[in-house]
Amino acid sequence: MARKVRMGMVGGGHGSFIGDVHRMASRIDGQVELVCGAFSSNPERSMLSGSDLHLPKSRCYSDFNQMLTSECELPASERMDFVAIVTPNHLHFPVAKAALESGFHVLSDKPATFNLDEALQLKSIVDASDRLYGLTHTYTGYPMVKQAKALVASGRLGKVTKIVAEYHQGWLAANEDDSGKQASWRVDPSQAGVSCCMGDIGVHAANLMEYVSGLEITELCADLGSVVAGRLLDDDGTVITRFNNGARGTLMASQIAVGEENNLTLRVYGEEASLSWQQQEPNSLWVKSNRNPSQLYRTGVGELSTYATNAARIPAGHPEGYLEAFANIYTDFAKQIIAFEDGETNIEATIPGVDEAIRGMAFIENTVAAHQSETKWHAFTVDKSPLRK
Repeated sequence: MARKVRMGMVGGGHGSFIGDVHRMASRIDGQVELVCGAFSSNPERSMLSGSDLHLPKSRCYSDFNQMLTSECELPASERMDFVAIVTPNHLHFPVAKAALESGFHVLSDKPATFNLDEALQLKSIVDASDRLYGLTHTYTGYPMVKQAKALVASGRLGKVTKIVAEYHQGWLAANEDDSGKQASWRVDPSQAGVSCCMGDIGVHAANLMEYVSGLEITELCADLGSVVAGRLLDDDGTVITRFNNGARGTLMASQIAVGEENNLTLRVYGEEASLSWQQQEPNSLWVKSNRNPSQLYRTGVGELSTYATNAARIPAGHPEGYLEAFANIYTDFAKQIIAFEDGETNIEATIPGVDEAIRGMAFIENTVAAHQSETKWHAFTVDKSPLRK
């Protein structure tokens, strides 16, 4: 690229895990530069966070509205190109709306909005703004996830018949865990929305099921629970799904699975073969069948899809992981911005966008609605909220 793409950040100040992750990932390929930010809803904390990141005082803002107004007044060669949103869920939509309407591209943490109604509004705003919108479903950035998608699309597995996704963590297994900065807003309905576990990690698993298979969930039934006494939102659950080709699926997500770290696993079964991938060993992808020897694909080894090859940076045997997958999201978004500036009209959307944002919020709300109902199967609706009939 001819220049670095300039990023402004909303959220991600002192004590933010995900803010540091976004910043590290954005730097890996040297294509993105953090130039400004409103890092906290507390003005003093925001300014201190910006100072610690060695930003000029004039580019550290007390709130996101001030940031947008001030950045708009700067010359085009200096102002930020896009806004990275790394706040709790309830602020995703107002920040994205304001940024898009101010003429800036947006890259948002997931879930995209507080509820499905906002996600549907967001699509209208994106369409009207003529700006780019991306969503950081990080796991789509792994080379072997891209290889899995390519294998399914090539017909290697035959018709997909079954998909199983599991996402197990143990960090919220006790009541006292709720008091930490990373947990407190996730278990608070006023900030997280209608779900904790499904909204935080289940939506990643659902996105991965659809991304790799190329299918869409059409029906589901769900059993969610708050295992830790006193919690207002789910911390564990199972969702049974049906897909638009007739395939069946199971999604299990938990944040109270003691001893689990960040155990995301995907298995896709077809009529001819199956594949399996695990986030805790991300450089490996197994393909198995009943008639041939099992095959192990490894990042950087042998003939892989173009997308998998382009997503890797270093020789085989040098592990690449979460930050590199996150970096692929940032680098691809930066390339889209440069292509947009160059007047390209058919920009390849290599990262999740507003349509995935809607499906993510629809998954969360359809799952909660299904759990609350005594009816077994529920249609997966995306045009209106099943919780606001």
